[in-house]
Amino acid sequence: MKFAAAISLLFVASASAFAPVPAGRVANSLMMAPGSGANQDPFAAYYNSSPAAPAATAAPAAPAGAGNPNPFGGKSLEYTGGTDPNNKNYSKLSEKLNEADIERRKIQEEAERRERAAEIRREERLAKIKYMQEMPENQPAGTVDEFMFKEGVQDQLDKLDRDLVGLLAVKKRVKEIAALLVLDKMRRKLGFETSVPSLHMSFTGAPGTGKTTVAVRMGQILAKMGYARRGHVVLATRDDLVGQYVGHTAPKTKEMIKKAMGGLLLVDEAYYLYNAANDRDYGQESIEILLNVMENNQDDLVVAVAGYKDRMDKFFSYIPGMMSRIGNHIDFPNYTADELVQIAGVMARELEYDIDAAGFDMFKKYIEERMKLPYFSNARTVRNAMDRARMNSAIRTFEKYAIQGVNGGECTVEDLKAITADDFQILLDDILNADVDKRIFA
Repeated sequence: MKFAAAISLLFVASASAFAPVPAGRVANSLMMAPGSGANQDPFAAYYNSSPAAPAATAAPAAPAGAGNPNPFGGKSLEYTGGTDPNNKNYSKLSEKLNEADIERRKIQEEAERRERAAEIRREERLAKIKYMQEMPENQPAGTVDEFMFKEGVQDQLDKLDRDLVGLLAVKKRVKEIAALLVLDKMRRKLGFETSVPSLHMSFTGAPGTGKTTVAVRMGQILAKMGYARRGHVVLATRDDLVGQYVGHTAPKTKEMIKKAMGGLLLVDEAYYLYNAANDRDYGQESIEILLNVMENNQDDLVVAVAGYKDRMDKFFSYIPGMMSRIGNHIDFPNYTADELVQIAGVMARELEYDIDAAGFDMFKKYIEERMKLPYFSNARTVRNAMDRARMNSAIRTFEKYAIQGVNGGECTVEDLKAITADDFQILLDDILNADVDKRIFA
């Protein structure tokens, strides 16, 4: 009997030892301070007896009456930044919503602007149709001569005839373009449908054939007819458009385009913009910008490209988009010897010099020999020759009157204006008598 009772007590004790304890009691037992009696930390004796355990630093006591209503110790739900490098990719939800609202308003305003513009165009078209229906058949449109003289187009064409010797095909093409602009303006006056014609141009020919002069006259004609705000001409080469490093080309090209807006941009030797042998050449970027401007700003900028014909043809084969955007191709042929003599006479007249008949004959002999030599540049060669002839005339007059003392050192007006055959003879002798390697290519 006693043995059975002992066995029963043993079973009860074992069951009590392994029975689950409520969470509250466990938490209370673990949170009780040492020395409070029951339910002390069973490992406290081990910690206290360990020789390697460092001395604990006492935490500063909280001030009396201080309380923290937030059990997490701070405003844990508010974003306060941090050291994560991706923090800049995050923002408040309110900011994102505000940005989306602004973007939505911009899209709505742009749609309303386009709708208003379309409505204005519809009203203008209806008004034009009504005007055309009510316009009598005998409505006077004005004469072509009236528009030519009133707008100053004829004056520019006359200047072109005076400034350029020969080049009849070029002058004919310029007059055709001017005729298109005049008739287009007359149609616009009556209310007919009009559109800005493609005025981009290509000038091909050797140096000194008048490409820049024609470009200047075309710019002034476009300004007179209202197709250009200013009518000025900006001359550009590869150095003006293409940069030397990444990110440098676009600003340079856009700066030149900005200068030329309202006029004509003449790109001389345009084939140097493209280098087929170098895929990393920055000229391609400049060409793409020019193509975009030629397409989208043709009503405010005329682009003209110039250069040797064979090289320009090859350039157009590489850049077909440039070829398709140019509607006026003008070829400038080389001058003949007689035409170059006339150009010399025009230059002398503008500088108030007189060349006698013998001087013109000697100049023609010189220019015929000079045309056989390298680096011949048509009117530019004539200009260089005239500069040398003026210098020879000055030397001759100075030696005669200042050094030799002829007529007491007093020279006449005719002496100061005269360019004689002797002045051109010196140029011819430089070609005929000098060694091949020492010839002066004036």
